[in-house]
Amino acid sequence: MHTALEELLAIRQLQSPAENIDLVGQDPVFSTRLPLGETTAAVLAAIGIAVNDLWQQQTGRRQDLRVLVPQAAATLRSYNYFSVEESSAVTRGSVPTPSAASINWALQQQRQRISTPHPTRDGRYFLPHMGLPHLAQRVLDILDCDDDLESVVKAVSGWDALALEDAIAAVDGCGAMVRSANEWAAHPQGQALAGLPLVEIIKIADSPPEAAGAGNARPLSGLRVLDLTRILAGPTCARTLAEHGANVLMVTAPHLPQADMFVRDTSHGKRSCFLNLDVDSERRTLLNLIRDADVFSQGYRPDVLSKRGLSPAALAEIRPGIIYTSMNCYGYEGPFAGRAGWEQLAQAVTGLAAEQGDQSPRLLPAAACDYTTGYLAAYGTLLALGRRAREGGAYHVRVSLCQSAMFLQRQRRVEYPAEGMDISRRALNDILKVTDSPYGKIRHLGPVLQMAETPPRWDLPSSPLGSHEATWQT
Repeated sequence: MHTALEELLAIRQLQSPAENIDLVGQDPVFSTRLPLGETTAAVLAAIGIAVNDLWQQQTGRRQDLRVLVPQAAATLRSYNYFSVEESSAVTRGSVPTPSAASINWALQQQRQRISTPHPTRDGRYFLPHMGLPHLAQRVLDILDCDDDLESVVKAVSGWDALALEDAIAAVDGCGAMVRSANEWAAHPQGQALAGLPLVEIIKIADSPPEAAGAGNARPLSGLRVLDLTRILAGPTCARTLAEHGANVLMVTAPHLPQADMFVRDTSHGKRSCFLNLDVDSERRTLLNLIRDADVFSQGYRPDVLSKRGLSPAALAEIRPGIIYTSMNCYGYEGPFAGRAGWEQLAQAVTGLAAEQGDQSPRLLPAAACDYTTGYLAAYGTLLALGRRAREGGAYHVRVSLCQSAMFLQRQRRVEYPAEGMDISRRALNDILKVTDSPYGKIRHLGPVLQMAETPPRWDLPSSPLGSHEATWQT
């Protein structure tokens, strides 16, 4: 069996699955020695096995599973395949007027070009992260420079890497010194994570067993999921649960910064509402939603929701049997546990960027940590739902970008023949979809996991944030 899948099934703690599991293809898919496609295919297969566990509880049946490695790899760059013919586009002559979303995406890409490793005064490399405007400003204030690539590179070169990392962390900004895998293994944060499972499933309260689903045509029919996440990992988790019939309600607020293109590509299958948790009446509305929820998925720093009465323990009292799913960058123990982070920072600190580079560190050609973490969060959530059905109880599921990076590092290495490798459109024909949506006609990747009896699909199109009422759909 694939080594990645073996590790994932050990977390499941059940007898070996009886269904056929077919992982088709192999790496390299992209220009990296890390087997991104094979590892993602293994995670998607594990999700299928966990879905089968719930399906078997409802029907007594299991389903054969199939994942194509190139298609699994494509999900790590899912947003590259998303496009929209916006219904509100205005044209002047033959030249389209850029939409707010396209302008925001261009600015996002500009910030991403800066969010790469740059040399420091002490001969190291440092990655300043500029993912959202307010976070970018914190970094720029420390660097005391303008928001263009040349200015940032020059400013970083005047710092020692570790001193810059500490200075940016002190103002709740995002940045990291590039480390080797050995340096990360020796670091207190790396050591803290090394002693923990890839996916943590922690029982936090007792409650009676509950059926995993409604026993209808889909494995997660009747399950209600609150999605309080942003930007890739968290939204990918909830989108994955929606593939199997879960009723997903995304909760955000108008003032929270977002990356529009990522929102559009991770909102398939969801309804979306606005609730400001700093407004008492709206927080009470969320509490009422929680009382009827099965899953509460969040990606905030640990103290943000606890201060608002939304800690795992508090929710287990409000809704006995809740599955509380948490995602962050650095994990939940160790000196970096409270720091905010991103895909690029996880690659930088764990040694992925150092390995990907030659003379200097480089980022992987895909958002492997973000998407893998989202899939692992969905896997842990499904396993927790299975335990709730068998044993009862409320559970806290915890995953992190750095744990996902370390998981990738445990896999085999491959040789790739050239730079710039990509996936042919022909290999993706089966999963490239065209869907009518409130944005207009959208083109996007569909689900990759193949299941013989209940093929994954999204019943709802991607919709703009705040499009729906803060109520459960009946």
